[in-house]
Amino acid sequence: MTGHLTTPAAALADSLPEWVTLLRAPNPGPMTLDGTNTWLLRAPGRDETIVVDPGPADEAHLARIAAHAPIGFVLITHGHPDHTDGSRRLAELLGGVPVLAADPAHTVDAEPLTESRELLNGFGFLVDLLPSPGHTGDSVCFLVDHEGEQVVLTGDTILGRGTTVVAHPDGNLGDYLGSLGRLSAYRGIVALPGHGPALADCGVAADYYLAHRRARLDQVRAAVAAGDTTAAEVVARVYTDVDRSLWWAAEWSVRAQLEYLGVPPRESSAGEARLDQP
Repeated sequence: MTGHLTTPAAALADSLPEWVTLLRAPNPGPMTLDGTNTWLLRAPGRDETIVVDPGPADEAHLARIAAHAPIGFVLITHGHPDHTDGSRRLAELLGGVPVLAADPAHTVDAEPLTESRELLNGFGFLVDLLPSPGHTGDSVCFLVDHEGEQVVLTGDTILGRGTTVVAHPDGNLGDYLGSLGRLSAYRGIVALPGHGPALADCGVAADYYLAHRRARLDQVRAAVAAGDTTAAEVVARVYTDVDRSLWWAAEWSVRAQLEYLGVPPRESSAGEARLDQP
């Protein structure tokens, strides 16, 4: 979700490796920015493409992806519909290409991705799974290496601009802070996010996100000390810099913040809208 931090968390990437192509899905909106980024990876001299996050079930978008066949496999960063709704249809269009995700519900003709799984070595790439729960419980990032040139595909853990929602109760702020801490180690490596532009430095972006989250926690502590006990009350005090039309989404993160601080919130009415809605 965007708000407060509305600019990129690091400098924009000046260029991308020649083996990276972006196809942006036609689903722009307040929660999806310019649309979901579908990343295509094809090593020089190789025929096979790796697809990361097929996006929504938009036939024209899926046809654009399929036009880059042959496709070796499809990777999923997390299970939100704006990243996964097109997965099974794309697999059909490609004649049964495997779709790999951490959540078995989004895995097609393959075993779920686990932390113990070996690197995916093929098609000219080494792909290292980086578990990054927090935005959702099943969120993962991918470190992709081609002959020493690397990128990190960050899904919604780090966006090209703005911040992301910690989608409580599936998302967990403690997990998210830990994931950002681990991603901060990837200094000087281009980040390819699930939404928004590519960033020049994954580590710098992670540091910026950590500072932002800690500042928000301080604001939430102050709101609780002032007597706010529902997520809606905290949002009204703390998220005044966010458009009111997005306060329902801010409540997801506030619920996660209150849980992290050990504050049992009273009931509030947010969360009815879909987190991934345009």
